[in-house]
Amino acid sequence: MPKEVEASEKTDSAANMVKEIREEILQKTAIPCMKLELTDTKPSLFDSKVGGVGYVPRDAKIPEDSEGTPLRLLAQINCAEITLEDFPHQGLLQFWILNDDVSGLNFDDNTLQDTFRVLYFKEPDRTVTEEEVCGKMQRTPEEDYFPVRGCYGLAFSAGMDTISSSDYRFESRIKELVQRYYPEEAERLLENIDDFIDENGEDWGGGHKIGGYPGFTQWDPRSSEDTHDVLLFQLDSDMGADWKILWGDCGIGNFFINRENLKSCDFRDVIYNWDCC
Repeated sequence: MPKEVEASEKTDSAANMVKEIREEILQKTAIPCMKLELTDTKPSLFDSKVGGVGYVPRDAKIPEDSEGTPLRLLAQINCAEITLEDFPHQGLLQFWILNDDVSGLNFDDNTLQDTFRVLYFKEPDRTVTEEEVCGKMQRTPEEDYFPVRGCYGLAFSAGMDTISSSDYRFESRIKELVQRYYPEEAERLLENIDDFIDENGEDWGGGHKIGGYPGFTQWDPRSSEDTHDVLLFQLDSDMGADWKILWGDCGIGNFFINRENLKSCDFRDVIYNWDCC
């Protein structure tokens, strides 16, 4: 048998075995998450929402960047709806970004909370009214780059997430698990790590979620040296008859935090990232 044919048969055999064990290996990476779905309900000032008017304490103003330009509310989470371990289970968690042509993204320092802000209010003052907050807001500029069009409620459901193929840990995690559970076949199974990626592209990590694994249209901004190991919040483009959320050209936005900081509700060190095709 020619060496080329023999090598091809070995490759096909390995690929077929990967297909057989792929789901088993991926399930060993599963972690809990909260899946989020946009709703057409009208959320109150204290409800979970995407877009719209967010809670602002009576003695505070709308968050601003260093030049005094107000930010806009990207999303607000009523933490009582989160069932995940290590996340807060009371209060409001907010994500604000600048309404400019890069949606507040800082290409030099994606943790600098200037053109974006993550705020947490453990015990919001429920006597504050939406009218009071609206009185502090400025009119939307004529050039509106904001990724969210309108305001939507959020429906929460608990789920499980397996590692996404765009997560920077994908290759190392798959190798670790294959070597642990299939040591004798590991070298052959790992000849082409792409064999473990879903051929239909359904494992890329998209969708609106808290926790779980992230999705990217380009690449993960983190590396093996990074300590921002938890997906704090992810908001995907959401298209229908009329677009509701659009990051650039059908992109995706996400926020990451270190687990120990999350446990202590310290949201000062957070990565904000979005990318598009």
